[in-house]
Amino acid sequence: MHETSVTRAHQSVKANAWALTLGALGVVFGDIGTSPLYAFRECFAPEHHLGVSHDNVLGVLSLIFWSMTMVISVKYLAFVLRADNRGEGGILSLMALVLRSYEGKGADKRKWVITMLGLAGAALLYGDGAITPAISVLSAVEGLSLITPVFDHWVVPITIFIINAVFLLQRFGTARIGVIFGPVILIWFTVLGALGLNGILQNQEVLLSLSPTYAVRFFLENGWEGFVVLGSVVLVVTGGEALYADMGHFGRSPIRRAWFLVAMPGLLLNYFGQGALLLKDPESISNPFYLLAPGWGLLPLVLLSTLATVIASQALISGVFSVTRQAIQLGFWPRINIIHTSSREIGQIYVPFMNWALFAGAVWLVLTFKTSSNLAAAYGVAVTMTMVVTAMLAFKVARRQWKWNTTVAVLVFGVFLAVDLAFFSSNALKITHGGWVPLAIGAGVYMLMTTWRTGRQVLYRRLKERSMSIEDFCQQLLRRPPLRVSGTAVYMAGDPWGVPVPLLHNIKHNKILHERVAILTILTKEVPTVPKRERVEIQEIIPNFYRILASYGFMETPKMKHILEACRNQDIHFNVNETTFVLGRETILPSTMPGMSLWREKIFALMSKNAQRPTAFFRIPPNQVIEVGIQVEI
Repeated sequence: MHETSVTRAHQSVKANAWALTLGALGVVFGDIGTSPLYAFRECFAPEHHLGVSHDNVLGVLSLIFWSMTMVISVKYLAFVLRADNRGEGGILSLMALVLRSYEGKGADKRKWVITMLGLAGAALLYGDGAITPAISVLSAVEGLSLITPVFDHWVVPITIFIINAVFLLQRFGTARIGVIFGPVILIWFTVLGALGLNGILQNQEVLLSLSPTYAVRFFLENGWEGFVVLGSVVLVVTGGEALYADMGHFGRSPIRRAWFLVAMPGLLLNYFGQGALLLKDPESISNPFYLLAPGWGLLPLVLLSTLATVIASQALISGVFSVTRQAIQLGFWPRINIIHTSSREIGQIYVPFMNWALFAGAVWLVLTFKTSSNLAAAYGVAVTMTMVVTAMLAFKVARRQWKWNTTVAVLVFGVFLAVDLAFFSSNALKITHGGWVPLAIGAGVYMLMTTWRTGRQVLYRRLKERSMSIEDFCQQLLRRPPLRVSGTAVYMAGDPWGVPVPLLHNIKHNKILHERVAILTILTKEVPTVPKRERVEIQEIIPNFYRILASYGFMETPKMKHILEACRNQDIHFNVNETTFVLGRETILPSTMPGMSLWREKIFALMSKNAQRPTAFFRIPPNQVIEVGIQVEI
């Protein structure tokens, strides 16, 4: 009996592991899985002046194989995935992990450098969030032109229609349609592998390019042109960051299984199949992916490709939503509306503002660049910069968290950084040909994030100058007790040290105080989630006057209901119906006072004015809220 239950439990765990593997395949590998649509073709783009010769084809294939091996299999799967922040991954999670390791003298300066690096990497993701739907869907729809030239003028309108549908569906969440992601991408990789294998069987000589000597010879023979081609080779590894960002949803093992068992074999077979086709017919470079398919299979392949690119776009859009929430919680982005589309999955959210900003960007890119080849020139610059930042932060984790020897850490991550810098340097040549687009988007987001962060720090300093410590305030209350009225008042404060300005105004002008008063500060820890038992810390400074510190992780959204429940668990009972929530509503007045440049102060004032009201963000009953207007010069 016992053996049977153990066997069933083992089978259940095994089944769950394979279900996670299938899910990882659908969500994590959508972006990198659609690269065969355009990556190999772009290596022989006319501007590279690279002939479709025997040696060049084998050289490019060798570069593709070793790039995927070094960047994805070794860098990300073997090393970077180990840098988990309590199970979570992603550039901001990695940044927070490094920041936690700095304490003591000189830590503030080092933390500032790490923060700026992490923010730069996160900001660049927004540029990719607009480009990926545009280039992926466009490259899939272009296959229609091979069926009949009638579709030539319809490629852009059809692409925009599909992109519109993708962004319209975001508000429903991925919970309902996500179940088909894994099976569809499994079929996609199977088709990729089958098409590629058929091509390889017709010319098995392409397998020689598994040797790195062909990559070395390619550089020696082509010189500068060979270096320039790296800017297109990197397109085969552009989904690497998704592996790390989605680690919290699936775990390391399912992601690794999905890559080594399905994704990597399917991709390599397809690239080598395209190479075999070029050796046989150099003219097929116009679209080697679709020309691998037999005539009768062209239309089904276009439909499958379109579905795969929609899934790839979906995954990256969800990634942008997730990064936005993390940035809000860590204090780098103003509060904006976040809708949870699933009651069970914390990661399934919808951010309307970001959704439509990405939609506008994707449509503009399609209308401006018109073909996937033109867009490929804009793609890769931001990705490679993010890869460089990840390598640098991972090096810090290896030294400070894993306690690696400096020499070993430099050797290992130095190799990764050298590869990433080579890719970035080659992509930097694309900046004037469209590569400026993701950089401009990233620079804009970076400026907004740093402006918000700095602006909030300046604002807190100004408010602190008007305030006093809670302890001193409570001593004054004991010396000169004000008139007390029944009920409870919860004052929200961004700084746990001082008394909120609305409370000081209340005492000064109304000369009354509620029977029970709590000053609530919500803190964000540099961890993804905070255990419920550590959620709330309550200190009774004087009778019926409390300081409440509520801690959340950067993957969590604070809710007032949960905070009050945690208070009740500590025998501090706040009756919601008898509680008044008092919030400060700051009106920012830009000035010439030291702190920020005047133009940045104006931007900060605009962001603050349009931020979501705390009442909605923290789910506070609106009919129990008093907002006190405060004018602050910064």
